[in-house]
Amino acid sequence: MGRTGYLVMKTDPTSSELINSDLKELGNAVKKLATHAMKLGSLSAGTTFLEWLASFAAIYLLVLDRTNWRTNMLTSLLVPYIFFSLPAVLFHFLRGEVGKWISFVAVVLRLFFPRHFPEWLEIPGSMILLLVVAPNFFAHPLRNSWICLLICLAIGCYLLQEHIRASGGFRNSFTQSHGISNTLGIIILLVYPIWGLVIHVM
Repeated sequence: MGRTGYLVMKTDPTSSELINSDLKELGNAVKKLATHAMKLGSLSAGTTFLEWLASFAAIYLLVLDRTNWRTNMLTSLLVPYIFFSLPAVLFHFLRGEVGKWISFVAVVLRLFFPRHFPEWLEIPGSMILLLVVAPNFFAHPLRNSWICLLICLAIGCYLLQEHIRASGGFRNSFTQSHGISNTLGIIILLVYPIWGLVIHVM
Protein backbone atom coordinates (compact mmCIF):
# COMPACT_ATOMS: atom_id res chain seq x y z
CA MET A 1 0.00 0.00 0.00
CA GLY A 2 2.77 2.38 0.87
CA ARG A 3 4.52 1.50 -2.38
CA THR A 4 1.43 2.10 -4.45
CA GLY A 5 0.92 5.51 -2.83
CA TYR A 6 4.57 6.37 -3.56
CA LEU A 7 4.26 5.38 -7.23
CA VAL A 8 1.06 7.38 -7.63
CA MET A 9 2.72 10.48 -6.14
CA LYS A 10 5.78 10.11 -8.38
CA THR A 11 4.00 9.40 -11.64
CA ASP A 12 0.93 11.64 -11.07
CA PRO A 13 1.05 14.30 -13.89
CA THR A 14 -1.34 16.67 -12.14
CA SER A 15 1.12 17.64 -9.37
CA SER A 16 3.81 18.81 -11.83
CA GLU A 17 1.19 20.63 -13.88
CA LEU A 18 -0.07 22.37 -10.77
CA ILE A 19 3.46 23.45 -9.85
CA ASN A 20 4.08 24.73 -13.38
CA SER A 21 0.79 26.66 -13.44
CA ASP A 22 1.58 28.13 -10.02
CA LEU A 23 5.00 29.22 -11.24
CA LYS A 24 3.44 30.83 -14.32
CA GLU A 25 0.90 32.67 -12.16
CA LEU A 26 3.69 33.82 -9.87
CA GLY A 27 5.68 35.07 -12.88
CA ASN A 28 2.66 36.96 -14.22
CA ALA A 29 2.02 38.49 -10.80
CA VAL A 30 5.66 39.66 -10.59
CA LYS A 31 5.41 41.21 -14.08
CA LYS A 32 2.16 43.00 -13.16
CA LEU A 33 3.72 44.23 -9.90
CA ALA A 34 6.76 45.60 -11.77
CA THR A 35 4.53 47.31 -14.37
CA HIS A 36 2.31 48.92 -11.74
CA ALA A 37 5.33 50.00 -9.69
CA MET A 38 6.85 51.66 -12.77
CA LYS A 39 3.57 53.43 -13.55
CA LEU A 40 3.18 54.65 -9.97
CA GLY A 41 6.83 55.71 -9.90
CA SER A 42 6.42 57.77 -13.06
CA LEU A 43 3.18 59.31 -11.73
CA SER A 44 4.79 60.26 -8.43
CA ALA A 45 7.83 61.66 -10.27
CA GLY A 46 5.45 63.77 -12.39
CA THR A 47 3.65 64.97 -9.26
CA THR A 48 6.95 65.90 -7.59
CA PHE A 49 8.11 67.79 -10.68
CA LEU A 50 4.83 69.74 -10.88
CA GLU A 51 5.01 70.44 -7.14
CA TRP A 52 8.46 72.04 -7.57
CA LEU A 53 7.33 73.91 -10.69
CA ALA A 54 4.17 75.28 -9.00
CA SER A 55 6.08 76.36 -5.90
CA PHE A 56 8.67 78.26 -7.93
CA ALA A 57 5.93 79.80 -10.10
CA ALA A 58 4.15 81.02 -6.92
CA ILE A 59 7.40 82.41 -5.49
CA TYR A 60 8.16 84.09 -8.84
CA LEU A 61 4.72 85.73 -8.92
CA LEU A 62 5.05 86.81 -5.30
CA VAL A 63 8.46 88.42 -5.91
CA LEU A 64 7.20 90.00 -9.14
CA ASP A 65 4.21 91.50 -7.36
CA ARG A 66 6.33 92.85 -4.53
CA THR A 67 8.79 94.49 -6.95
CA ASN A 68 7.34 95.73 -10.25
CA TRP A 69 4.04 93.99 -11.09
CA ARG A 70 1.96 95.90 -8.52
CA THR A 71 -1.59 94.75 -9.06
CA ASN A 72 -4.71 95.14 -6.94
CA MET A 73 -5.09 91.36 -6.76
CA LEU A 74 -4.95 89.60 -3.43
CA THR A 75 -1.50 88.15 -4.11
CA SER A 76 -1.05 87.41 -0.39
CA LEU A 77 -3.07 84.27 -1.25
CA LEU A 78 0.17 82.98 -2.76
CA VAL A 79 1.47 82.50 0.81
CA PRO A 80 -0.97 79.65 1.68
CA TYR A 81 -0.48 78.28 -1.85
CA ILE A 82 3.27 78.06 -1.26
CA PHE A 83 2.65 76.61 2.21
CA PHE A 84 0.54 73.78 0.75
CA SER A 85 2.55 73.14 -2.43
CA LEU A 86 6.12 73.53 -1.17
CA PRO A 87 8.05 70.27 -1.74
CA ALA A 88 8.61 68.25 1.42
CA VAL A 89 12.40 68.72 1.36
CA LEU A 90 12.15 72.52 1.35
CA PHE A 91 9.20 72.52 3.70
CA HIS A 92 11.01 70.55 6.42
CA PHE A 93 14.21 72.53 5.85
CA LEU A 94 12.44 75.88 6.35
CA ARG A 95 10.35 74.51 9.21
CA GLY A 96 13.51 73.58 11.09
CA GLU A 97 16.23 75.72 12.68
CA VAL A 98 16.95 77.67 9.49
CA GLY A 99 13.37 78.92 9.27
CA LYS A 100 13.34 79.76 12.98
CA TRP A 101 16.44 81.94 12.59
CA ILE A 102 15.06 83.68 9.50
CA SER A 103 11.78 84.34 11.32
CA PHE A 104 13.61 85.60 14.40
CA VAL A 105 15.72 88.05 12.37
CA ALA A 106 12.65 89.23 10.41
CA VAL A 107 10.63 89.86 13.60
CA VAL A 108 13.54 91.70 15.29
CA LEU A 109 14.09 93.90 12.22
CA ARG A 110 10.36 94.62 11.93
CA LEU A 111 10.02 95.49 15.64
CA PHE A 112 13.17 97.51 16.29
CA PHE A 113 14.20 98.78 12.84
CA PRO A 114 10.91 99.33 10.97
CA ARG A 115 12.39 102.05 8.74
CA HIS A 116 15.10 99.69 7.52
CA PHE A 117 12.68 96.82 6.92
CA PRO A 118 11.69 96.93 3.22
CA GLU A 119 8.00 96.71 2.42
CA TRP A 120 8.54 94.01 -0.18
CA LEU A 121 9.95 91.70 2.52
CA GLU A 122 6.76 91.66 4.59
CA ILE A 123 4.96 88.90 2.65
CA PRO A 124 8.04 86.60 2.33
CA GLY A 125 8.76 87.17 6.04
CA SER A 126 5.15 86.28 6.86
CA MET A 127 5.46 83.16 4.74
CA ILE A 128 8.55 81.93 6.61
CA LEU A 129 6.86 82.76 9.92
CA LEU A 130 3.77 80.78 8.86
CA LEU A 131 5.94 77.79 7.94
CA VAL A 132 7.65 77.83 11.33
CA VAL A 133 4.66 78.39 13.62
CA ALA A 134 1.98 76.36 11.82
CA PRO A 135 0.54 73.59 14.03
CA ASN A 136 1.34 70.01 13.08
CA PHE A 137 -2.24 69.48 11.89
CA PHE A 138 -1.67 71.99 9.08
CA ALA A 139 1.93 71.00 8.53
CA HIS A 140 1.43 67.28 7.98
CA PRO A 141 -2.02 65.65 7.61
CA LEU A 142 -3.68 68.62 5.87
CA ARG A 143 -0.73 69.23 3.54
CA ASN A 144 -0.82 65.61 2.40
CA SER A 145 -4.57 65.50 1.73
CA TRP A 146 -6.87 66.34 -1.17
CA ILE A 147 -8.17 69.33 0.80
CA CYS A 148 -4.90 71.22 0.26
CA LEU A 149 -5.15 70.46 -3.48
CA LEU A 150 -8.65 71.98 -3.54
CA ILE A 151 -7.39 75.06 -1.69
CA CYS A 152 -4.51 75.46 -4.18
CA LEU A 153 -6.92 75.02 -7.09
CA ALA A 154 -9.30 77.66 -5.68
CA ILE A 155 -6.41 80.11 -5.19
CA GLY A 156 -5.14 79.50 -8.73
CA CYS A 157 -8.62 79.97 -10.25
CA TYR A 158 -9.18 83.18 -8.29
CA LEU A 159 -5.82 84.67 -9.30
CA LEU A 160 -6.31 83.71 -12.96
CA GLN A 161 -9.75 85.29 -13.24
CA GLU A 162 -8.58 88.41 -11.37
CA HIS A 163 -5.53 88.70 -13.65
CA ILE A 164 -7.66 88.30 -16.80
CA ARG A 165 -10.16 90.87 -15.50
CA ALA A 166 -7.38 93.34 -14.62
CA SER A 167 -5.80 92.84 -18.06
CA GLY A 168 -9.08 93.52 -19.85
CA GLY A 169 -9.61 90.04 -21.28
CA PHE A 170 -7.82 86.78 -21.93
CA ARG A 171 -6.13 88.02 -25.13
CA ASN A 172 -4.84 91.16 -23.41
CA SER A 173 -3.40 89.11 -20.56
CA PHE A 174 -0.89 87.72 -23.08
CA THR A 175 -0.10 90.99 -24.86
CA GLN A 176 0.53 93.46 -22.02
CA SER A 177 3.95 94.01 -20.51
CA HIS A 178 4.83 91.02 -18.31
CA GLY A 179 1.53 89.56 -19.54
CA ILE A 180 2.82 86.27 -20.93
CA SER A 181 5.06 85.45 -17.96
CA ASN A 182 2.38 86.39 -15.43
CA THR A 183 -0.38 84.47 -17.20
CA LEU A 184 1.79 81.38 -17.70
CA GLY A 185 2.88 81.55 -14.06
CA ILE A 186 -0.74 81.61 -12.88
CA ILE A 187 -1.68 78.78 -15.28
CA ILE A 188 1.17 76.68 -13.81
CA LEU A 189 -0.44 77.26 -10.40
CA LEU A 190 -3.51 75.42 -11.71
CA VAL A 191 -1.65 72.46 -13.25
CA TYR A 192 -0.26 71.02 -10.00
CA PRO A 193 -3.57 70.79 -8.03
CA ILE A 194 -5.47 69.47 -11.07
CA TRP A 195 -2.83 66.77 -11.61
CA GLY A 196 -2.80 65.95 -7.89
CA LEU A 197 -6.58 65.57 -7.77
CA VAL A 198 -6.55 63.32 -10.87
CA ILE A 199 -3.89 61.10 -9.25
CA HIS A 200 -5.86 61.07 -5.98
CA VAL A 201 -9.03 59.92 -7.79
CA MET A 202 -7.12 57.23 -9.70
